[in-house]
Amino acid sequence: MSDYRVADLLARKPALESEVPSFYDEGMAREIPILTSDRLILRKPHAEDIEARLRLGTHREIVEAYGATFDPAAAFTRNHAESLIAFIESQEYAWVIDVKGFIGHIRFFGLNQRDQRASLAIGIEDPAHLGKGYGSEAIRLALNYIFSIGFHRISVRVLASNDRAIACYRKCGFMIEGREREAAFVDGQWQDDILMGVLDRELILTS
Repeated sequence: MSDYRVADLLARKPALESEVPSFYDEGMAREIPILTSDRLILRKPHAEDIEARLRLGTHREIVEAYGATFDPAAAFTRNHAESLIAFIESQEYAWVIDVKGFIGHIRFFGLNQRDQRASLAIGIEDPAHLGKGYGSEAIRLALNYIFSIGFHRISVRVLASNDRAIACYRKCGFMIEGREREAAFVDGQWQDDILMGVLDRELILTS
């Protein structure tokens, strides 16, 4: 749904084995709690998530929502899957979205402790779980946690054409704050980016 340039880079650029962080390095990232709701779990990655991500591969709707150009001839390899799961593991505040197994991830990045703000990125990689409310459920869980530990503001950047993501963010309390014109070159065309933000007092916990 957001932070699409990073997601596309990881999905498309095979990492050298030496570039993939050790999956079992206990000191790699901050210990964060498991978060649960009625339908999903937010947790740290497991080794089994590599196989799950590999099976999901890539899909046109998801790749284009990230702001990338879908290439049906491009193989999604084990190296790609390992790199993506290792990337999640390496982040300070990042969770796998688990609905009877891996379906995507959510993370905060660009953390500014002084100003108590950060940015949010989320991706649902399983097309069977799109449009069913899992994104907003995961976002609410993650926001509720990050606000509980003292953060005040969270931002997202999303393609103007990604109506599904914009609606999802609105459901959680995000407001449109600006537009960057022709900020992304997607499938041969320029697209605007929409900038959205939510403050701790604005979080909407239920639809």
